[in-house]
Amino acid sequence: MSLPEIDKLVFFFVNRDLQNNFLDIFMSFITDKSYLIFLPLFLLLLLKDKKHALIAFVLAFASLLIADWLANTLKYSIERIRPCNELFGVRMLMKCAKSFSMPSNHAVNAFAFATPFYILLKSRLRYIFAVLAFLVGFSRVYVGVHYPFDVIVGSIFGILLAITLIKLYHWSSERFRVKPHTTLLFMFLLFLSLFRIYYIQNGPLDLSPDEAHYWEWSRRLDLSYYSKGPMIAYLIHLGTGIFGDTVFGIRIMAVVFSALSSIFLFILGKRLYNADVGLVSAILFQIIPLFSSYGILFTIDSPFIFFWILSLFLFWEAVKGQESAVNSQELNLNLNSNNPPYPPFLKVGKGGFEKVGQGGSKDFSMVYWRLVGLSVGLGMLTKYTMTFFYLCAFLFMLMDKERKRVLLTKGPYIAFIISLTVFSPVIIWNARNDWVTFRHTAGQAHIAEGLRVSLQSFIEFLGSQFGVITPLLLIIMVIALWKLRKEKEGSLLMWFSFPVIMFFILKSMQAKVQANWALPAYVTGVIAFATFSLKQLYADRKAQKFLVAIAVFLSLVVTAIAHYPSIIGLPDRLDPTAKLRGWKQLGEEVTGIYKQMSETRPVFIFSDRYQVASELAFYAKGHPVTYCVNLDRRMNQYDLWPGFNKKLHYDAIFVRTGDTVMPERVASAFEKIEKKVFTAYTKKYVKIRDYSLFICYAFKGLKEEKPETY
Repeated sequence: MSLPEIDKLVFFFVNRDLQNNFLDIFMSFITDKSYLIFLPLFLLLLLKDKKHALIAFVLAFASLLIADWLANTLKYSIERIRPCNELFGVRMLMKCAKSFSMPSNHAVNAFAFATPFYILLKSRLRYIFAVLAFLVGFSRVYVGVHYPFDVIVGSIFGILLAITLIKLYHWSSERFRVKPHTTLLFMFLLFLSLFRIYYIQNGPLDLSPDEAHYWEWSRRLDLSYYSKGPMIAYLIHLGTGIFGDTVFGIRIMAVVFSALSSIFLFILGKRLYNADVGLVSAILFQIIPLFSSYGILFTIDSPFIFFWILSLFLFWEAVKGQESAVNSQELNLNLNSNNPPYPPFLKVGKGGFEKVGQGGSKDFSMVYWRLVGLSVGLGMLTKYTMTFFYLCAFLFMLMDKERKRVLLTKGPYIAFIISLTVFSPVIIWNARNDWVTFRHTAGQAHIAEGLRVSLQSFIEFLGSQFGVITPLLLIIMVIALWKLRKEKEGSLLMWFSFPVIMFFILKSMQAKVQANWALPAYVTGVIAFATFSLKQLYADRKAQKFLVAIAVFLSLVVTAIAHYPSIIGLPDRLDPTAKLRGWKQLGEEVTGIYKQMSETRPVFIFSDRYQVASELAFYAKGHPVTYCVNLDRRMNQYDLWPGFNKKLHYDAIFVRTGDTVMPERVASAFEKIEKKVFTAYTKKYVKIRDYSLFICYAFKGLKEEKPETY
């Protein structure tokens, strides 16, 4: 007898042969409301052993959340049909769900929740937790919604996951005694990253248009692209190469780079001040709305901010090492001129004294300078705003007598040459493509508009900065940067912040500046805020501590609302995530039309906006090649790829946002046009947006027009 046959045999034995009125009532209660027994048990344990009961509850609750998520993911990977949807003669005591069967989430959750109480507590009540978990699993078979093997696999899965968390708790508790800061940071980033992975897989947000467009780039790897360097395409290609062309495959890199950014921010804060500053900075970085969003959405800012932080750390180490080398060289010259004796653990080297033996190791400043060049170069391949790093670094070294001498050494120039070498693929690509990136960047900077004053764009930019950082936090951040500027470490923080902020403030007086363009300016602001806040804490200044606490709390609240705007019922016009919904529905609608049309003739999909074309390329089934027709718009990457002009006699689907008309130039390229308006809705049936779908027959050809703006 095979395992599936045994599974069915046991299922019918439990589901039908054990039937009686008492079990019908009892099992129905257990399967739906077992929490009414679990919670009183926990309260009893709390009265007996408060400390251990609370620890067990926290671990049990964490195990339940993680187990439920992972089991549901596993369920949709296995795709086993429930017995109530597959077998005849099943006795049903509840509605049969449409979801899959293996493993049983009820069993997973019950055993994941019960295991910490059973392992960590010595009270006899722990046995009731085990029995109750067993009854929950058994009830799922009795009421007819799961096979026995679903429950067995779910039970084992829940137990193993709970044991893993218990072991992680013991390991972190022991490590915390020795290395409290790094342990707290590791645990914080671990659970934050798990939440983000869960949110990516189960949250309400579709790919943003930019994410979908960068994914399009990753399908056509090149030295560079129209508006950005190639790094984002390479990273998405890596993620989707491992996890497939899925939202998770694209966004997993956001989770990775956000965690790495916090790690290096911790290291930088620790090197500048102490481990307390490093830890607060690393955690604060993750709860500021501007930075937290790039832990989920994978646009160029996610890797860019990492390379900025990494470059800043390497630069600080290089400058410190170079200063030491310069000072040692001067000391060396003085000693050699007077011929005095010097300690045996020092020897004279090319850059001054080098520590040897037990005294320490060689000066590694030149290694750091080379790494600075590499990191800055990679940052420039990600986002051109990385060039501000040179301006900030130059001003930082220029504005101090001692540091000014570092400019006379070869280190900074070697770093500069290396970064340009790393960046050279972008230059080579642009030389082959009529320098379109530089034309685009000039267009974005509104250079052609010349000098003009726009009070509206200035106010909009300032307002956006208060929005993405939150008002009180931003004010305290600026105050902290200013107060710390006279210290050596504070000078670094100030010079890597104020020049960037001031540039974009001045730029906003001339033309519109996006809220995220000043992003790197706030990295050192986070460290300054952490330093200032801890000083208030150490000095026991109640008013200042209260303001700092309010600033952090408001930032956390705004970040939470940004993830779940439904918390406060935010209207779509004020909801920043509204642009990230409705695309999947559009893809499904277009897929249905495409499939039907393809039965008679080949079909292609196009739009007049790169955002729509990119979203359709991702969300239409099979990830078809899509196109973007030029209708008096500025240039985009689609214009550099082959168009659809050779697809004569093909049918097509032309998609535009809003309830709009078909442009005459496009309509004349087909023999017949039919229009359909599709509306995307939220789960609560709130309208997201309309799309106009034009079903086009027999393509006759369309004259290509080169974009006149960039």
